[in-house]
Order: sequence, then structure tokens, then C-alpha cells
Amino acid sequence: MGVALITPFKEDESIDFNALARLIEYLIQNGTDYLVVLGTTAETPTLTEEEKEEIKQFVVERTHGRIPLVLGMGGNNTRYVTQHLQHDNLDGFEAVLSVVPYYNKPSQEGIYQHYKAIATASPLPVILYNVPGRTGVNMAADTTLRLARDCNNIIAVKEASGNITQMDDIIKNKPAEFKVISGDDGVTFPLITLGAEGVISVVGNAFPKEFSRMVRLALNGDFSHALAIHHRFTELFSLLFVDGNPAGVKCLLNAMGFIENKLRLPLVPTRHVTYEKIHRVLQELHFMS
Repeated sequence: MGVALITPFKEDESIDFNALARLIEYLIQNGTDYLVVLGTTAETPTLTEEEKEEIKQFVVERTHGRIPLVLGMGGNNTRYVTQHLQHDNLDGFEAVLSVVPYYNKPSQEGIYQHYKAIATASPLPVILYNVPGRTGVNMAADTTLRLARDCNNIIAVKEASGNITQMDDIIKNKPAEFKVISGDDGVTFPLITLGAEGVISVVGNAFPKEFSRMVRLALNGDFSHALAIHHRFTELFSLLFVDGNPAGVKCLLNAMGFIENKLRLPLVPTRHVTYEKIHRVLQELHFMS
């Protein structure tokens, strides 16, 4: 279970590095296998280049090699991404996670050529990230499989297409060493039963011990106990995304006393009705701190 790390903000919208340090320790101590830094959940589009660099260095220093780190490095300008891969300091990171180009809606050939350029430029292994609900274009199974076969340092895909048939197609036809990772907490359990190898999780920010236990049980074939944990989280999965990500998980972490419930525009906190429902579910789960 990897966790897509949030970026805590203070009331003045500056980065709350003290809260980030507490969250990192909590995640390391409670079963998280690796951290994904500067992904979608980190509100990366609202961060300046200087802030991104500060967060990178802070997380590397705070983790101090105790847990593997993956760095979000994607975009819809291939040249920009490849130049940063070639020139940025990537010390402390094991791999990069790179999203399908958004907004300009490339063809499947364009997606393939984009990732091929990234694979050529990257000194680190590359994890593809397919999330058509955000990017406006789906990376087809054939494109994922073509990249997996053609580029040795493309090692995995984070699949958040919501299309179980597509995901199963990738799992069935992929090279043996290529990994399929769930990009959606709610389908992690069924996807592991099909052959996926884990998750990059949002809910893991709040419940790393419980959610990583579910993942490990499922990976070990103990589906009945894994399913019981999955069902405990079912309502929370939908609540965390009803008002957008990371508004839901920030609301949850605020209710648990970890962070201020602050996002940067254009994102805003959850509606009051969602906040109340999350509080209720939290109390029912007996995880309120």
C-alpha cells in the first residue's frame, strides 16, 4: 500500500510542515509501504516550483531512507517533463509516477510517444498513471501493454479508469514483471483478486494500518478477512470523493486532529453535510482520535 501524500496548509495557505512531519511519522509507523509525493492528492497544480522543491527535500529528509518514495512528475508538455527528469535532483526517490497528459487530449499514439520520451529521459523507473476522469482521455489497455513491452524502465501502471474489464485485460496480458496498481481505494480489493499488486491510496492517509492490512490479506489470498475490512470502509470510500479529492481526506484528517481543513483555490473544503457524515462514520469506525 502506497499513500498519495496530502499537502497540509495553515489558515494563511502556507504549507504546514509541522503537520506534514507528524503525518509522515504516522504513516511510517502504521504499515505504509511507500509514499507518493506531489501527486494529485497533494494539490500539486496549486504549488509553486519553489514549494514543490521544498516539499521534495522535506519528505526525503524526514523519511531518511526508512520508506521508499515515489515522485509525481507528469504534465501535458512532454518537453517540459523530460527536461525536469533530466535536470532535477531526484536523490531519495525510487521511481516517478507520471499522469496521462491532460486537457490537450492526445491520441493513443500521442500517449505512447509521450511516455516513450519520458522513459528515455528518466533516470528512475516510471509508473504510468491512467485517470481519465481527471485527464479527459483514457489510456487504452493496448497502449499500456505496448509501453510495458517496449520500455524496460516502465515498471507499473496506476489504473484509475474505473473500467474493470480494461484493468483485467492489462493484468491478463502484461509482461510478468509489470505491475498493475489500483488507483481507486474502492476497487482495490476486487482488483487484487484479479491479480493487481496493491494500491496507491487516498484513504491510507488516515487509516494506513487498517487499509494496508486489507491489502496484505488480499495479496496473501485471505479474501474473506480482506473483504470484511473492505466492507467496513465502503461508505467512507464514497464520502471521501463526493466533494472531490483531497477535500474528503482533508476533512477526515481534520476530524482526526492531524491538520487544518484548508485547501487552495480552486479547491474548497467539503460541504457541511459531508463533513457531518464523515464525522459520523469516523465515530462508528471507532477511529476518532
